[in-house]
Amino acid sequence: MTSAGLARKASPSREQFEPIRALLENARKKTRPRTVDLYEVFCAILYLLKSGCQWRMLPSDFTKWRTVHHYFSLWSEKPEGGASLLEQALKKNQVGEARTRQGRNAKTSFCIVDAQSVKNTDYARRKGYDAGKKVSGIKRHIFVGTQGLPHAIAITTADVSDRQGALKTIEQNWEGLTEVTSLLVDGGYSGQPFAEAVQSLLGASVQVAKRHELHTFAVMPQRWVVERSFAWLEKCRRLWKNTERLLNTSLQFVNLAFLALLLRRY
Repeated sequence: MTSAGLARKASPSREQFEPIRALLENARKKTRPRTVDLYEVFCAILYLLKSGCQWRMLPSDFTKWRTVHHYFSLWSEKPEGGASLLEQALKKNQVGEARTRQGRNAKTSFCIVDAQSVKNTDYARRKGYDAGKKVSGIKRHIFVGTQGLPHAIAITTADVSDRQGALKTIEQNWEGLTEVTSLLVDGGYSGQPFAEAVQSLLGASVQVAKRHELHTFAVMPQRWVVERSFAWLEKCRRLWKNTERLLNTSLQFVNLAFLALLLRRY
């Protein structure tokens, strides 16, 4: 089986891709008739995400790499004060739809918050040093519901603290968090100033989940959900390390990883 065939087998089917096709078609900027299949382009980008290969090393049985990269750039563009098409497809389309099918409200009232520091490669331009994790690179901040579905994602350099990153995530994704009334965090987010800032921005309370015994492993109720969400990202080789030059590119690949997961499952 060709590389393209394997990618299609591991990617959402054409039927599963249909809910977001119309949204991605909005990236069109010219009146010339489209000559490429958007589904094939989407599968090619997922191949890069899963395999971790470089754009120029995309197998020849896919659409030309320059075309694939062009569409990814269009889908990743963030208008001033707005969301990219990939973010819209994930949060406004798939996450809300998945919750609605299960009899829940499209927007969650409870979020579990965490951050993950990721090492940079020499290609990446932006980086910082996380002294606590001893990692030089970037940091991913995510807010997930009780099912592990992302409601807010932000990427910063690793030197940004968990608390600062969480507040920045709220500011960048405020529209999708308007119904949130409670946040569950770990000890890294403790402190009255952070709780007051969250109350000011969201009107939500902060619950700190603390371990009962130091140096003893225990599964913390509900906190494991966000760890599972990070584990879903680890299934994509391109996300094992940060290979992107721009923070926005790193953000869009995280959005794409969650989007592909939701399309296949729901």
